[in-house]
Amino acid sequence: MKHFRLKSSLIILALVSMLGYNVYCLVELYGSVSMQTHRLVMQSLRDADLDEIMNRSEKYPAPDSTIVYAGKQLSQSRTINGDTLIVAVYDGVSDCAVEVRKQPLDPGTNYSDIMVDEIGYGAHQTFDGYWALRISDLDSLFRLSLARKGLYPDTAYVVRLDSAGIVTAGDPAIAREYGLDSCSIIYNTLTGESYRAYYTPLGRYVFRQMRGIVVSTAGIILLLVMAFRYLLRTVSTLRAIEEMKDDFINNMTHELKTPIAIAYSANDALLNYDADNDPSKKEKYLQIANKQLRRLGELVENILAMSMERRKSMTLKMDSIKLRPFIDEIAAAQRMRADKAIAIDVAVPDDLEVVADRTHLANVLNNLIDNAIKYSRDSVEISLSCDASGITVADNGIGIPAKSLPYLFNKFYRVPHGDRQDVRGYGIGLYYVKTVLDKMGWSIEVKSTDGVGTLFKIIFGGDER
Repeated sequence: MKHFRLKSSLIILALVSMLGYNVYCLVELYGSVSMQTHRLVMQSLRDADLDEIMNRSEKYPAPDSTIVYAGKQLSQSRTINGDTLIVAVYDGVSDCAVEVRKQPLDPGTNYSDIMVDEIGYGAHQTFDGYWALRISDLDSLFRLSLARKGLYPDTAYVVRLDSAGIVTAGDPAIAREYGLDSCSIIYNTLTGESYRAYYTPLGRYVFRQMRGIVVSTAGIILLLVMAFRYLLRTVSTLRAIEEMKDDFINNMTHELKTPIAIAYSANDALLNYDADNDPSKKEKYLQIANKQLRRLGELVENILAMSMERRKSMTLKMDSIKLRPFIDEIAAAQRMRADKAIAIDVAVPDDLEVVADRTHLANVLNNLIDNAIKYSRDSVEISLSCDASGITVADNGIGIPAKSLPYLFNKFYRVPHGDRQDVRGYGIGLYYVKTVLDKMGWSIEVKSTDGVGTLFKIIFGGDER
């Protein structure tokens, strides 16, 4: 058991570590998918920017002559240094840059993104001096571009910012709404103007992309939890059974004392009394000893049958039994026990017969009588009676508490008797009784009053209740 615990602990630790690493990978995957989603939003904003520029001349044929565009007098040069875009702005008069801007590139930005930005910059430099921006058109095109990529945020708006970050087009109140994600692009590096898009978080889209791995991982975790729960319950049950089995093996000799004691008493009578002058008494004692030794062998066989899977395939040898001599013989053998005063009254019709397995029925009755003797005071009175409905075994012993009656026939169950610590048992006797009677198609019921006595009734052919 020690090695089993150690190995189980190591396996559980390894599985928990793997599970923790799997959760870590899921978190990393979530971050990666979120970043990819952010890039899709950025790409949608760039696409919407280009679409809006190209649509201006078609949607609004007449140029706006009132526009004053400072970018016409400016030129630029751009270089990339690591993950930073450096923009130098010239006024066309001197060779010195009037302004140098450093724009961090988003993680994952590649040259194709930069080329799209170049196209956008050139388009803005060409069109912004003739047609004004319609921010509502940009909003619509941005949402359309998102939808083409499978992104459907509840809210999606775009605002225009100047080089100082002040909103010059769009609703400035959007920036104050909490819970919105945002991204921005500098669409005109000459003037420093930019677009910023605000949108509701796209967690549902991210989880939709991760749905397969999340569901499968959750399923694996659930199966592991169920498997471990089942394993722990099984191991706990097996451990309890192992402990009961060890206790049973260490103490089962007590269960064998009854036939041994009876056989010993018969042999003692032969040795200490002049049985040679009384052949009938000698024969009687020898028959008692012989039957008890036979019963001893049968008891050992039944113990083995109860402790192994053989009980599932146990076969009965059904025979017609006259109950009066059969029960008289059992009662006579039990009266020979010398550990206390035993009175056994037998009331069985002479002509009553049943079809049953002789050996197992004898074991059942001996078991019930043995329990009546064990769980009694200094003396015990036992009544054995029969009729056409069944066999009744009643005693005036210490009785059984009412709370224990529902569990009385469970394997390894023992009735707690606080004042009877001297009686030892293993909880298989009544389980054996119930198993045998069920196999014969019979049933058994019990009535008991704590401190008064107990009555067991074996019912022929099923339960009458």
